[in-house]
Amino acid sequence: MFEAKFNDGVLFKKIVEAVKELVKNVNLEANGTGISLQAMDTSHVALVALQLNEKGFKKYRCEKSLTMGLSIENLQKILRCSGYDDQITLRTQEEEPTTLSFTFESKNRISEFQLNLMSLDQEQLGVPDTEYSSVVRMPSSEFTKICRELGNINEAIGIETSKDGIKFYVKGDIGEGQVSVKTNDSEKLEEKVECDVDEPVNLSFAVRYFNLFNKASALSSQVILSMSQDQPLVIEYIVEEMGSLKLYLAPKINDEESQ
Repeated sequence: MFEAKFNDGVLFKKIVEAVKELVKNVNLEANGTGISLQAMDTSHVALVALQLNEKGFKKYRCEKSLTMGLSIENLQKILRCSGYDDQITLRTQEEEPTTLSFTFESKNRISEFQLNLMSLDQEQLGVPDTEYSSVVRMPSSEFTKICRELGNINEAIGIETSKDGIKFYVKGDIGEGQVSVKTNDSEKLEEKVECDVDEPVNLSFAVRYFNLFNKASALSSQVILSMSQDQPLVIEYIVEEMGSLKLYLAPKINDEESQ
């Protein structure tokens, strides 16, 4: 028996919206502690990792560890049948589930749907706990805006950190540009910028992955960027009181835009 009821159904829809352009088919893992998801994009440049803790659900029950293979496209078709304010419950009675049921509840309406599951040959990748030399917390709206603007100039975006702030830069055929964001201790999360820098980094990344994943900015007013030189960047959005959604993105090696 597996059952997971979201306090806010919109939250689940936002998570799916954030990952839909990056991964097509995923294994949803459920056990007694919560729900997790881990999947590589088709080019094996980016890894998406979701962790939702059981304490964050309105109701959660999982008697046995389950692996449920989902098509993100088909999952979206099911979710489009829900109302904006509906509570969403995921449920299966099967020990080896072939379907996952969805219940959408509003004040005066209850609808139920079944999604056929897939058998996917995907292994859980062991993501090691890493101490990063630069960790930046900044408004997610500002990060999204910078990536969108600089992405108009070049497909690669550079990131340089210091104790005073973070700099994003591009250099392309039409010209170049940069945006520097300084640290500040504003009490408002949508304005606050923190830079915990043991060692500065200077890395370059494909901006299209940023723009795809930044749909997750709807989940949190802050984004956390964790970096070490020549190591994958981690973009993390805290999912309210439930857990987190992360994107691991490999840097561009020997990129001509690196400075």
